[in-house]
Amino acid sequence: MQEKNMTWTQTYLHDYKEGIGVFSDHMPEVAHKFSQFTEECFKDGEVSQKHKQLMALGISIVAQDEYCMIYHTKGCVDQGASEKEILEACGVAAAFGGGAALSQAVTLVQDAYMDLTTSIN
Repeated sequence: MQEKNMTWTQTYLHDYKEGIGVFSDHMPEVAHKFSQFTEECFKDGEVSQKHKQLMALGISIVAQDEYCMIYHTKGCVDQGASEKEILEACGVAAAFGGGAALSQAVTLVQDAYMDLTTSIN
C-alpha cells in the first residue's frame, strides 16, 4: 500500500511501525523482549483479548498517548469490540482523566473508530 493511498489512521500505524523498525535495528534485544512481554500480556486468559484492548485504550486515553489510542482502537476493532463498548471504555477513562481524557475520546478515538470501520467494510 502506498502512503498516499492510506487513511490517516493507517498513516499513524505505518509511522509507528517504521519507528519501531528503526528502534529494533538499533536496540534489537530490547525491542524483542518488549514485544515478547506485550504479546504475553495481551493473550487470552481470564480476561479476553477484547477486554484487554479496551483496558489499554482507556489507559492510553488517560496517558494522552495518541499513537496508543489509535493502536488500541484498532485492537478493539480487530477483537470485535462494538462502538458502544469502545465509547464506554472512553467514558471510564474520562471519569479518571477528566476533561483532557474526554476531549481525546470524543475526537481522536471516535475518528479512528469511524476510519477503521469504514475502511474495512
